[in-house]
Amino acid sequence: MKIGIYIYEDAEVLDFSGPFEVFTTASRVSKNGLFEVFLIAETTEIVKARAGYKVVPDYGFSDHPVVDVLIVVGGDHSREIHKTQVIEWIALQAQQCSLVASVCTGAFLLAQAQVITDQQVTTHWEDLADLKQSFPALDVVSDVRWVDQGNIVTSGGISAGIDMSLHLVSKLHSEALAQRTAKQMEFLWLKNDQEKVQSK
Repeated sequence: MKIGIYIYEDAEVLDFSGPFEVFTTASRVSKNGLFEVFLIAETTEIVKARAGYKVVPDYGFSDHPVVDVLIVVGGDHSREIHKTQVIEWIALQAQQCSLVASVCTGAFLLAQAQVITDQQVTTHWEDLADLKQSFPALDVVSDVRWVDQGNIVTSGGISAGIDMSLHLVSKLHSEALAQRTAKQMEFLWLKNDQEKVQSK
């Protein structure tokens, strides 16, 4: 299963590094190479993430493999949200993927691409009000690590992307593999209170 993680200038480092670590670790501990994980940007030029963290994407828009799961990360999305080619690419990938997820303010890009329109979603706590104001049809919820709406999953900020990615491993494979992955990473997996999510 091919996991494509979309990155861009000023993306939050843990937003993409956390999910990358979860899926590559899950592949390693499963011993079956379940997931092929790669970073996608507009081009293969070096991307400067938050604080000048330099990353070389594996692929650009023109040459990436077919993506099964797309993860759109957060960070300073203020420029990305106005890039027509980015929004159109996200919309196209969403039509072709089996699952789309966002970390943090990546939810704004999904909303701009109309991948999310009126679903229950979440984002970084600091951006909840802005998301609701910008896209009032969305059911924006707080105090949850992630929100699962079937083929669309959104998460809170930064470290919540790791929790969500472990949830995706459990969803795409098994709870047992997700637990083994968290243990291998020495990570305390914080799960959602699903009753709380559903009641919001």
